[in-house]
Amino acid sequence: MANRIVLNTVSHHGSGAIKELPGILAARGCKKALVCTDASLVKFGVTAKATDELDAAGIAYEVFSDVKPNPTIENVQAGVEAYQQAGADCIVAIGGGSAMDTAKAVGIIANNPEFADVRSLEGVADTKNHAVFTVAVPTTAGTAAEVTINYVITDVERTRKFVCVDVNDIPEVAIVDPDMMASMPASLAAATGMDALTHAIEGYTTKGAWAMTDMFHLEAIRLISANLRGAVAKEEAGMEGMALAQYIAGMGFSNVGLGIAHSMAHTLGALYDTPHGVACAMMLPIVMEFNAPETGEKFREIARAMGVVGVDAMDEAEYRAAAIDAVRKLSTDVGIPTTVEAMKADDLDFLAKSAAQDACAPGNPREASVADLRELFTKVMPA
Repeated sequence: MANRIVLNTVSHHGSGAIKELPGILAARGCKKALVCTDASLVKFGVTAKATDELDAAGIAYEVFSDVKPNPTIENVQAGVEAYQQAGADCIVAIGGGSAMDTAKAVGIIANNPEFADVRSLEGVADTKNHAVFTVAVPTTAGTAAEVTINYVITDVERTRKFVCVDVNDIPEVAIVDPDMMASMPASLAAATGMDALTHAIEGYTTKGAWAMTDMFHLEAIRLISANLRGAVAKEEAGMEGMALAQYIAGMGFSNVGLGIAHSMAHTLGALYDTPHGVACAMMLPIVMEFNAPETGEKFREIARAMGVVGVDAMDEAEYRAAAIDAVRKLSTDVGIPTTVEAMKADDLDFLAKSAAQDACAPGNPREASVADLRELFTKVMPA
């Protein structure tokens, strides 16, 4: 079977990499950028770290900051209108997954107007043209949206999130600068970091995993385990490690898919507005327990990458338990809750059916029925 890898054309990494932005746009011949970001990043001066560079270089831009934490169809529509009214010829996406996902959808629709109905992008859309030239600048260390061919949009009317998968949506250039992530509060660093770990572990165990993506995912697991606690504590080395780790995880999972931890997290986010990384962190060890029988010896390597000592002397049950325990401990150490306080028993059927229909579900290594998903959801219900 042939395997495919899709990555950015170019990516820039390391402290101070944001200074490359003007040169990137100038080399492309861009005249005016739509800066797609969110209001909080504008308010706290994070967006300015990039726009100051554009100002100094005399590159025109307009800021679009009407982006919600779980971007909606309406956000995308407003972004397309802003792009057109600005007379822009490129996009600079600055933010976490929400800003970058919005930018991806805007860029796709701008160059493929037949997909103006945002819902038509769900799944694998048959777009003909690559998205508008986009430079993605992450400000969180977790989503890896700057290097993936996926984006997620919330359909408020139908109380659901839908996943879009399209090789034409990947930003052509990524700037992964840990200085752009320095303003993250500890809770956001924890949540996005656990999202990255979920990407790495689900990508490593998904049905589509293969040698190259296994290499990416195991290194991401190792880096996250070594650096997430430090990043949450605002240590420079920890933040630098997480900036790299989350990107490496994205290099892998974008090309092989995820599993039901993400399916369930999407559903929790749509119904309760649970932050995506928090939802992933809560579901990950629960789903690992469910998937363990279908993972061969992969949990041994997960445990090893997470720093568990003596895994070669462990039997199958022991190394699987060790891997799950290491994930739970990391999640607890960085302050992730274990229950969704808003969850009600009356919602379980809807949650399970929605998760079963999510685009990430088919990649799960173990088949999960609606009944299975319902039971797994009960494990994050409040007492």
